Amino acid sequence: MARTKQMARTASPAGMEALLDQAASLCQARSVRLTDIRRLALGLVLASDRPLGAYELLEQIRISRGRPVAPPTVYRALDFLLEQGLIHKIERLSAFVGCRHMLESGHACHGHVHAAQFLICSQCGRVTELDDPHIVRALLEVTRARGFSVRQTTIEAEGICAACA
Repeated sequence: MARTKQMARTASPAGMEALLDQAASLCQARSVRLTDIRRLALGLVLASDRPLGAYELLEQIRISRGRPVAPPTVYRALDFLLEQGLIHKIERLSAFVGCRHMLESGHACHGHVHAAQFLICSQCGRVTELDDPHIVRALLEVTRARGFSVRQTTIEAEGICAACA
């Protein structure tokens, strides 16, 4: 059965710190650093109730730090978080969301196939991440039959959510 996760975050401040500490532990186990700016960017993405664009994140970081941040700094932080499997990029929106799989299982999408599946409401912008093993299994069966080895995939479906219908 598919599990669905809304992107809206309801974690308490202590819960958010625990999530960020979990991400830092994952990074440490991989011998990479979750620097202050990376941690801040991840926290802001996780705390958002909707996908965040890079420039929106840049502005939120500027407000949080009380001083300007260069756009390349934010892009490097986002690249790192993507590479470590801590966030996903919603290509359709050119925006970022936290990896619910990592947050719930403690294993970021790094080094294994996690077929991120997203439902995107074109009216309200809400994004729901699915975790349907049937979709993943079907995708892997089809690709293996063609001699193709999947390393990463994101499935995005745009439509109207139940709240907007």
